[in-house]
Amino acid sequence: MTDGGTVLKVAMPKGRIYKQASKLFRQAGLPIPEDFDDSRRLIIPVPEANMEFIMAKPVDVPTYVEYGVADIGIVGKDVLMEENKDVYELLDLGIARCRMSVIGLPGWEPVIHPRVATKYPRVASQYFRERGQQVEVIKLNGSIELAPLIGLADRIVDMVETGKTLVENGLVEMEPMFEVTSRLIANRVSYRLQNGAIQSLCDRLSEMLAARI
Repeated sequence: MTDGGTVLKVAMPKGRIYKQASKLFRQAGLPIPEDFDDSRRLIIPVPEANMEFIMAKPVDVPTYVEYGVADIGIVGKDVLMEENKDVYELLDLGIARCRMSVIGLPGWEPVIHPRVATKYPRVASQYFRERGQQVEVIKLNGSIELAPLIGLADRIVDMVETGKTLVENGLVEMEPMFEVTSRLIANRVSYRLQNGAIQSLCDRLSEMLAARI
């Protein structure tokens, strides 16, 4: 339970991160019912844990936390870097592990001012700028792997977990950029006003994660 009966509003991404995060919470001793993992509800109260889950698209989690409609949230480091919201990053949960990479067709030859397609234009632009490479970044929201196949872009920047999708589409991982895991974040005001409850949750998760190492 969180301290003092305070109900923490938790912005939680839908899909596999939620399932991994709710499992993590249970391992930390929080009474999160397992049947909630398959719920289609958008707001899930968990009075046993003094928590309320707000089910959101991953990209929206930092926005909900920044504006205070959620006290805390769980979000991938990739989204956190791209959205650049004014929130506290409290804890690396070590779940949903994958990596951001530069991807392309085998045998790709460098060209002047190449086009790079990605869901992460901020991250991609910064990465190539820091390496002194001038590229044109094209933002896409759908299947990024399609871009080099149809000639829209020379390379793409995207997340890689197993690499199976790349193999199936004849693409190769050219340059791993950085590792990505999910993080626990907090609204700045909530962190001050509900510090006891938030810190208690952090401590329980930290102890559980340390015991797993």
